Amino acid sequence: MIRVLLVDDSSLIRDSLSVSIDAYQQTTVVAGTAANGVKALDWLEEHYADLCITDIRMPMMDGLTLIGEINKRFPWMRCVVVSSYDDFQYAKMSIQLHALDYIMKPVDEELLFSALDKAKERLEEDRNRDAAQLMLRKLPHHKQWVDKWLEHIRTLHVETLPLLIVETLELLEGWVEGNFNLLNPLSNLWLRTIIEELSSERFQLELDEGNDLGLGDTTLSLQAVRSYYRLCAVRRLEEGSHLLVETMRGIRDQQSVKVIDKVKQYIDLHFGEQINLQELADHVAMNKTYMCTLFKQETEMTIGTYTVSIRMREARNILMETSEKIYTIANQVGYEDVTYFSQLFKKHYGLSPLDYKKRMKS
Repeated sequence: MIRVLLVDDSSLIRDSLSVSIDAYQQTTVVAGTAANGVKALDWLEEHYADLCITDIRMPMMDGLTLIGEINKRFPWMRCVVVSSYDDFQYAKMSIQLHALDYIMKPVDEELLFSALDKAKERLEEDRNRDAAQLMLRKLPHHKQWVDKWLEHIRTLHVETLPLLIVETLELLEGWVEGNFNLLNPLSNLWLRTIIEELSSERFQLELDEGNDLGLGDTTLSLQAVRSYYRLCAVRRLEEGSHLLVETMRGIRDQQSVKVIDKVKQYIDLHFGEQINLQELADHVAMNKTYMCTLFKQETEMTIGTYTVSIRMREARNILMETSEKIYTIANQVGYEDVTYFSQLFKKHYGLSPLDYKKRMKS
């Protein structure tokens, strides 16, 4: 949310600008108003703002002096000038003071909206740049925290993610050294770093910038700034971690399906042989124990049970379509012990092989 301080000695103009800003975007609000530069600075001593829109000529302190003071004392802020004076010198001095725009009164709403667009874009650029510089300097010394995130995401270990988010927020807060408005872009960069680390695992995820409407009051006291931006960052990290986990779960599910299909295909082709679980695990490039667990989770049957079902199906087909002896059929589907084969067949179909054939042929 972009919080705006309006400074003009005319209450009518302050009210008019307030109405226009309210019509601009939900994410931009009038946080405060002041009649001159002195009152504006007094307000800023106790409240937070991102953008100052100020008149030039005012009693006690003019707009250009105010912008100079804001640049020195509140360097995160940006300024826009609204003036009745089409004076090149004023415009030139405004530019020298890094004001983003110089709008003539009466204020055209389209020009105001354009200035607000520019201010919002510049504020985001400033913060993203500062956050990126911090990340470049600090991250190499805190790689273990990235590794913790990667472990949680890769293992879908969601139970302790809330604590990890709080610990990560404390880490990032130490980096910003009181510039709490950098917590949000830092959180976004942190999440993008995790996504980049996972890119080799075909991990693709687009994160938006997030929305913090409703998290803080329109007028934010300086005492509440830290709490507000911490809350914004926590929301960002929570939303991002949720998307990371869900995306990884989708990848894992796809991988699981592929592994299960590969196991089934192997058994379908080799049901007549002695199937060794370790050889099967090597075939699908997976730990044997994990393969067996995954197969049971996904199919609700063990690999052994699935193998028996395939063998019994094939045995029934041979039984019904040929005149092969029972021991021959048993050998063809992987059993040397014909008695054991007959027991399995009866357990599976409710009848011995010969009784099943008689019943089906009668």
